[in-house]
Amino acid sequence: MLVSRRRFVSLAASAAGWAGFPKGVSAARPRPKLVVLLIAEQFRSDYLDLFSNFLSPAGFRRLVEEGAYFPECQMAATTFTSGGLATVSTGAYPQLHGIVADSWYDRASQKSVSAAPEALQATTLAEQIAAADSNNRIFAVALDSRAATLLTGQAPANLFHRDATGQFMARGRDENADWLAAFNQANSPEKHRNEGWFALGKKDATIPPLRTMTYDPTHPEDFLELYWSSWFGQKAQMDLVQTVITEEKLGQGQGTDLLAVSLGSSALLGYEVGADSPLMRELVLHLDLDVQDLLSFLDKTLGARNYSLAFTGAHGAARDPDGHRATLAIPGEAVARTVNQALSGRYDPKNRRNLYVERYLYPFLYLRLGDLEKAYVDPREARALAGQAALSVPGVTGFYTLDGDCSHSGDFLRRFRNSFHAVRSGDLMLAYGPEYVEDYGLGRGISYGSLYNYDTHVPLIFYGSSFENQEFETTVESVDLAPTLARAAGTAWPSSATGRVLGEALISAGEA
Repeated sequence: MLVSRRRFVSLAASAAGWAGFPKGVSAARPRPKLVVLLIAEQFRSDYLDLFSNFLSPAGFRRLVEEGAYFPECQMAATTFTSGGLATVSTGAYPQLHGIVADSWYDRASQKSVSAAPEALQATTLAEQIAAADSNNRIFAVALDSRAATLLTGQAPANLFHRDATGQFMARGRDENADWLAAFNQANSPEKHRNEGWFALGKKDATIPPLRTMTYDPTHPEDFLELYWSSWFGQKAQMDLVQTVITEEKLGQGQGTDLLAVSLGSSALLGYEVGADSPLMRELVLHLDLDVQDLLSFLDKTLGARNYSLAFTGAHGAARDPDGHRATLAIPGEAVARTVNQALSGRYDPKNRRNLYVERYLYPFLYLRLGDLEKAYVDPREARALAGQAALSVPGVTGFYTLDGDCSHSGDFLRRFRNSFHAVRSGDLMLAYGPEYVEDYGLGRGISYGSLYNYDTHVPLIFYGSSFENQEFETTVESVDLAPTLARAAGTAWPSSATGRVLGEALISAGEA
């Protein structure tokens, strides 16, 4: 008689108990006491290769050589900061979690709305860990409240982020923590007024700094912007991470604690200078030292077998093409005007005065559906026409419509589809050419959110006693992070996660 393996296990266990079974079958994988999730908001995967000769042995190199390293990780969707953080925290793409950009247009209010945890349409890893056991605790550290809350969702959490003065504040159970005031005093940005940012190890009175933290009392906000987009601000945030672990005794309770960290300095600097600036290289090398300090601290505080750490990026960045900014920046007004002229020429050929474009908020275009209905226009036809018209604008290279019509096929079609939310993305999503950006900021800086590899290609590393020590060249996706950490922590997946558990990265229970 044939007996299924599952049935056989059940019969054998009943007859002899679990004692006679192999250790890998009966033993449970030990759960970490603390899970640290580090997300650098702008961190291209190729940084770890480009700067490998300059990395310290005990920072990123330790993670890569002693952890489960996936250099070929793709975020197969648009890569706005808010959407990227939501994708990592939910294991789903914007199509499902709903955070399609940092802001989008709301037809009901006729206003643009900003990404917020209330807009999340999927649960987060933090929510799943919090729900699994009342002893589990959730903490988040970020530069702004939006980033912190997109990582935690609706979970009861202790959040730490900047206030308007550049000091860190707390939200949650520890809003009045005495230790935070002492931390802010010891790590005040004001201590770095007019300080120079020198290349790592190259401080010399005869060598000018790469940048100066210039302070002008008439424009103090400019100094804070310089500070938080520098290694000074980045280190302050990483120092806060260690202080939170110490003061809140993370990893020392009865449950599993999650500390989610959104490192925002790299995004702020990337917006300004692009991915290949010497300043960005220096910021990465300083982060390498911060990671080294954090790992050493965790080893001493908790012990190497009692924590797990995951590192990834929320997105990458384009380079800053010096001297070509004017030709690579696309004005949104020109896009909307071109589309409206095409629709008016087709559906209002006599006077061409009707406005069929309600709003264009990169990369989404919203049509006046009521006016199209009055003109007895098929919305699908109008959307396709709008997409074709947009392609006539120099620099616009692709479109995807609410109906699923697309200028591309294959993997780019999938990236479009993953990015498009049936309500929030309007009627049409556009893509610009490689390194083209939206025109903003008086022609300075670059923008995130593209579908190209320089934005979507990020590193993914799992480190700790739950994970293998191996480099995996297989292609994985950012949506795989949440299911994998959920498995390591022994909790259920987030509600809408579409990724997979990277089982190859997890050690078997018998090896733990």
